[in-house]
Formats: sequence, structure tokens, C-alpha cells
Amino acid sequence: MLYIGSDHGGFSLKEYLKSYFEKNNIVFEDLGVYTQESFDYPIIAEKLCCEVIKDQNNKGILICGTGIGVCIAANKVKGIRAALCSDTYTSEMSRKHNNANVLCMGGRVLGNDKGVDIVKSFLSTDFEGGRHLRRVDQIIKIER
Repeated sequence: MLYIGSDHGGFSLKEYLKSYFEKNNIVFEDLGVYTQESFDYPIIAEKLCCEVIKDQNNKGILICGTGIGVCIAANKVKGIRAALCSDTYTSEMSRKHNNANVLCMGGRVLGNDKGVDIVKSFLSTDFEGGRHLRRVDQIIKIER
């Protein structure tokens, strides 16, 4: 399952991405927020990450004003490898080399179309494994 969530700073980009998902028959669940009223990003980050870690095939997208806050908060949840991406290359590499399961973006930093391109890259890229698996395992060991 694909989960998406934002605070007020990422609300507009989240809504744009939802329209893209609906037009392209991408199944997702919106975990909030549902208005542009001020909202604390750690709450939505924790909520989304708790859903993502329930199944290794789940992925998440978190959006705040810059993407920094949600990324920091998301990476506090055991099992989450959140990556702040502002272009398709970093999005692709976050999946190929780091097996990122949460994509973080800045709604006030990116345009809508660029946001869609970054999401497409994230969702269409698989983890390469190999030498990268060793490194991801080292990250998991740090969590313990």
C-alpha cells in the first residue's frame, strides 16, 4: 500500500499528487492533513510511518514545507528509511541504494509537476541489493 501525508505546508502538493494517483489508478491512502490549517508535522510523520512498517511492501510519501521536518521525524521510527528528495536522481538512488521506504518532499520547494516526476521515480525503482544490502543491514543494526 502507498500512504501519503502532509502538514499544512505540504497540503497543496499532496492534493495534486492525489489527483495524479487517481488519474493513473494508483491505489493510496491519504492519512491527512485534510485542510491547510496549521498542523504539527511530527504527528503525521509518525502516523504514516507506523502504517508503512506494517508490511515490507508498503511505501510512504511525506510532505511538509521543506521536507526536512518530516524526514527527521520519519527517521526516528524504527524500520523507516526516509529520504528527502528534490530531484528524480536522488529519488531513484534512495530506492536503488538505500531501499528507502518513505519519500519526503518540500511542498514549498517543488513545483507540482516536479513533485510528480520525483514520485514516479521513487515508485518505479527497485532496490538493487548486493553491496547495498550490506549497508542497509548496517543501518538496521544501528537502530537496535
